Formats: sequence, C-alpha cells, structure tokens
Amino acid sequence: MQRSTLARHHPTRTSLLAICALSIASAWPSTAQAQKYPEKPIRLVVPFAPGGGADIFGRLVAQRLTETLGTMVVENRPGAGSTVGIEFVAKAPADGYTLLLSSAAFSAAAALYPKLGYDPVKDFAPISVVTTVPLVVVTHPALPVKTVLDLVRLAKAKPGELLYSTAGPGSLIHLAGESFMSATQTRLTQVPYKGGGQAMTGVLTGETQVMFATIETVMAQIRAGKLRAVAMTTAERSPALPNVPTVGEQGLKGYEAQGWFALFAPAGTSPDIVNRIQSEIARAMKVPEFRERFLNEGAVPVGGTPAQLDKLVRSEIAMWSRLVKEARIKVD
Repeated sequence: MQRSTLARHHPTRTSLLAICALSIASAWPSTAQAQKYPEKPIRLVVPFAPGGGADIFGRLVAQRLTETLGTMVVENRPGAGSTVGIEFVAKAPADGYTLLLSSAAFSAAAALYPKLGYDPVKDFAPISVVTTVPLVVVTHPALPVKTVLDLVRLAKAKPGELLYSTAGPGSLIHLAGESFMSATQTRLTQVPYKGGGQAMTGVLTGETQVMFATIETVMAQIRAGKLRAVAMTTAERSPALPNVPTVGEQGLKGYEAQGWFALFAPAGTSPDIVNRIQSEIARAMKVPEFRERFLNEGAVPVGGTPAQLDKLVRSEIAMWSRLVKEARIKVD
C-alpha cells in the first residue's frame, strides 16, 4: 500500500519528461513570434501634432528602425494633452505592431486627468527612453525681457497679462509653466495649441509672448534671432546653446524642468519583442551619425532599458501629482 501511495505522489521519469516537453512547447510561441517579428509594417503613434519634439524624434526613430528592424510608419494622433493617442495604443493589440512614442506628458497626464481611459503603469510595457531634452525659456524679441528676473518682474507687474504657449493642457511645457509660476509666485495665462510646433508659431507671430519649450522645437528660431533664449531650465547649460545661462545661474534656485521621449508598447506584448526593439534602439544610439542627429537638436541620446523607463514614469507621476495638488492645477 505504501508503495502505491508513493507512486501516486511522485511523477515517474516519463511524466517528468512530458512536463518538461510541455513547458518548452508553451514557451515556444513567444520565442517563435519574436524570431519572425516583424512580418508587416509597425505603426508608431505620436500623440501630438506634427512639428513638435515628439514628432521630430518619432520620425528619427521610425527612419532608423525601418532600416534595421522593419518598416515603421509614424501616425500622429493629437488631442487632450496627448491622452487621445496614448489611449489608442493602450487599447491596441499587444502584438508589437502598434507602438507609442510619447513625451514626459505621458506621466504628467496621470496627475492631471483623474478619469483617464487607461492606466499609464498597468496598460503599457515600457521599452526604452530614447532621448532626454532640456527646456529653454524663450520670448518674442519685442518683449522687454532678457533674463529670468526680467520675466518675473514683468509678470508681477502685469499679473495674468503675459501669454505663454503650450502644446495643450497636460503637456510638459504647460506643466513647466505652471511650475515656474509656483516657484516665482507669478501668474501667466496659458494659450494651448495642438502641438509644440504651433505653440512656437504663436510666439513667433506675437500671439503669445513666452514659451517653456523643448529645445529641439525652437533651436532653429533661436539661432536665426527670431526668438530670444532667456534661460535653460536644466541644472546645467546645454552644449547646443552654451551661451544661454540656466535659471539657477540667474538667481532662481530650485526650479528645474527636463523633457524626455520614450517608446512604449501595449501591456502584454511579448518580452522577446520588447527586448528586441529596445536592443535595436540601444544599438542605434551607438551609431555616430544617428547620435549626431539628436545632438544637433539639442537632445541627449539615451537608449535605456525597460526597467529604467518604468522607474522614470513612476517617479514622475508622483512628482507631477504633488505639483498639481499644491498648485491646484485643473484641466478641462
């Protein structure tokens, strides 16, 4: 009887082999899928209008991965502070054929919109931080502002009268402006546009006077003298604009803002596919010609890991949530 009981509780060598074979077979579809991937064009959704930073870097990534991985097509889906395009990807099939290239607005939206149609942590598989970018405070040349302190004095003298461009409520450049107002106890009036490119045009034409812009959006206009660069919002000066001092250098301590652009896939996407895309990005960032294209835009090429992007998103959700609560920021 004892022998029979042991036989029931201990698998035979044959059954162990069967279990191993079943485990290998169950893992095979994921591996095989990644080996064949991609078998059709990949859609890269940019949740902003053409012309802004996300669009610029999205097209750089798409061009490079088309050469090394497979055809990648950029699709702009702007709206509601980027949440329209982000939600579209969150609900797309998790097959690796719909990806998202988003900005830091990805984490900011979680703080601003209490009823999002998606969860930025649970509904996405992070792939890689593509690049980080400094922000630069720019003004229309006709505005009598050459330093950050000039801007603060003018804003305090005319509360609410200075207009600043944003890429829409919830965008990074909107929150950078809100953070500036909180740090300086000033009041500017937001003028939302459908993207960074249109926001920049607003300052160029004089519809607005100020913008907290990602550097790549306004670099050419600064160099051409069409916009005045007042300050960098990062801790250090940008090599792309070495003569522009930081906000901190000009006496406003404790204010910093930095942008980033990163790749995401819908949650449930095969880790093999995620890792393959990430490895292609990391490899691309080591190619001098490709790196140079980012550096020319004032950006810092990264090519980080999924774990690093996940950590960044979580930390920024907490950071922006504090600002939204303290400054009582609301968006429609």
